[in-house]
Amino acid sequence: MPEASTHRISAYLFALTQEIEKKLQRALASTSQRRNFLQELFADIALEVDDRARDIILSKEDLISPAEDGTDGPLCFYNVLADHFVWAPENGKPILDLLVQLWSQSFASNIFSLLFHKWLFEVQLDNSDVLLRYSSALVQGATNVFWSDIQTNTRRFQSLFRYLLEEVALVPERLKKIPLQAQRDLFLLLSRFIFFYNLVDKLGSFLKQFPDFPNIFLVGGPADIFVIELTDQLQKLKVEPVLLHYLSHTKVLQGLELRMTTSTRLKTCLYSFTSPGGPMYPTRVVRHAAWDALDLLFPVGRYPRHLISLFFRLLYPWYWPSSCWNFVMSCIQAVLYSLLRLIFSSWENLRKAKES
Repeated sequence: MPEASTHRISAYLFALTQEIEKKLQRALASTSQRRNFLQELFADIALEVDDRARDIILSKEDLISPAEDGTDGPLCFYNVLADHFVWAPENGKPILDLLVQLWSQSFASNIFSLLFHKWLFEVQLDNSDVLLRYSSALVQGATNVFWSDIQTNTRRFQSLFRYLLEEVALVPERLKKIPLQAQRDLFLLLSRFIFFYNLVDKLGSFLKQFPDFPNIFLVGGPADIFVIELTDQLQKLKVEPVLLHYLSHTKVLQGLELRMTTSTRLKTCLYSFTSPGGPMYPTRVVRHAAWDALDLLFPVGRYPRHLISLFFRLLYPWYWPSSCWNFVMSCIQAVLYSLLRLIFSSWENLRKAKES
């Protein structure tokens, strides 16, 4: 690569880090506007890289890791900067020092997790207290940004999740760089969002790498801990498309060996989405998805469950009109589909008879 091009890239990245440093300094200096400055900075680094910046950045092949070349969600500024601080850690030190001073502020952990999630696993930190502080901030910040994705039903931070799962959780050498408690917190975090980021194909490997938990005799093994975190996550979801996405992925839980208490917990969670009204107030689409998941995972007792549900529905007369209407429409659709299948099959038989 020509020296002029390399210099141009370095100058551009240095200008980005300088701008981040200035915003952090302004946040540190202004108590009243501190939260606003940090929120603006978080929004800036989460932005997708524009065409002009992309032309500059992508001209250096080793600047961006292959997983973040735009195929794993949008290429954002935090992707570029996270790689940059691994290649040039001295450029990130002033930013890190400022973030430590703003540690208790909103969005500080979010910014840290986006900018330094790779740096944390590439450098050698000898101070155990500092390492624990950084690891806790990483988990807290990642939790916040993943929830922001759920609230907007986007996957802007998918590359962060993928890195934490594939490059940290599934790589023991990297995972052991952070304290045991941070490892546990990281696995609990990944358990809650692995469905959302469409990485359920890694579930088997993920469960095999689970760290030891102190309450394993009370709670159960990795599969039990995973399902407990998943059920807690399901009950917190308020965005219907996201909830439907989670329910559609519950089929991967088939075959997991769970304790009776964990299995009952999952069954109760799914059952809570099958009835209208409180506490979950699910829509009709969610109720049907929950029934499908429940019948698939717990086929024993399927018909008695539906019968009991029908009985309780009869106790709420205000739901009768909508239930009757949906029943009538379902019957009409079933009849229409049957007629269409009959017509098409008749045409197909006639065509085959003429050809023969």
